[in-house]
Amino acid sequence: MHVWLMNIPTSSNPKVASLHRPTSLHDGDFLLFLGKRVRQLRNLRGMTRKTVARESDVSERHLAQLEAGEGNVSIVLLSRIAAALNVSLVELFALEADEPAEKQMIRRFLERLPNHRLGEVVFRLMRDFSPGEEVRRKRIALIGLRGAGKSTLGSKLALELCVPFIEVDGEIEKHTGMPLGEIFSLYGQSGYRAIERRALAKVLSEHDCAVLSVGGGIVSEKETFDYLLSHCYTIWIKAQPEEHMSRVLEQGDLRAMSGNDQAMEDLRRILEAREPLYRQADMEFDTSGSSVEASFSRLKTTLHANLQ
Repeated sequence: MHVWLMNIPTSSNPKVASLHRPTSLHDGDFLLFLGKRVRQLRNLRGMTRKTVARESDVSERHLAQLEAGEGNVSIVLLSRIAAALNVSLVELFALEADEPAEKQMIRRFLERLPNHRLGEVVFRLMRDFSPGEEVRRKRIALIGLRGAGKSTLGSKLALELCVPFIEVDGEIEKHTGMPLGEIFSLYGQSGYRAIERRALAKVLSEHDCAVLSVGGGIVSEKETFDYLLSHCYTIWIKAQPEEHMSRVLEQGDLRAMSGNDQAMEDLRRILEAREPLYRQADMEFDTSGSSVEASFSRLKTTLHANLQ
């Protein structure tokens, strides 16, 4: 037996009440609204009327009448149509037919996004559109492995912007009175990361405007990395593995090669493992095959365009 949509009684049950037609519409207006809503959702999903009819097991003629606002429809058939359109009955009755196209595009994008990516989207929206966004963009943090050019480009960028240049690793050494290697030996990885988090928080609390160079391993500590992303405009400075290695060697640091014939393979493995994390930065900048001056010129131009 068909239960006709127009004859659904009122109810105190919120689940039933939520299926009622908009109270401000008369019968004819409501059918026109419903038809427009079904047609809008079908077009939004790129589905033909024939496709929706087939997937909902509703005749194409019946669907055409519904979209034209000319025919009544049972709640059972309407439920099938909603399922074919991949929306709930509540969404089908929502007064959103005239919402901006941009909002419809966002809604469609979110519908297709896997659940495990939704948290990332929420974080980025809060980071990029929160009231503190203007403050966040006044602190620029360069992340990435050693040898990409963070210190060189960071110091030049700070000078250009007339703001302090701060190397967080240096602040850690200053705070503890020990070189990084000794800190790792005494406190281990977890102890070092805790010290790093405190040093970063101290730097950010003292500087509203600055350019920071941050250790490449900060991305391995999610809480600290999220803190950095939400308080600084982050740029992943990267290069080809061979250039990372050659630049470190040019700086006179032979530890990268000392007693390790697999140094390049290890470097590639680290880059591969961290790449998805580095990609969470606001911006990526590749210094491969480029001089310092050429890289800095490109960095200024790209950064200016992205911050507008």
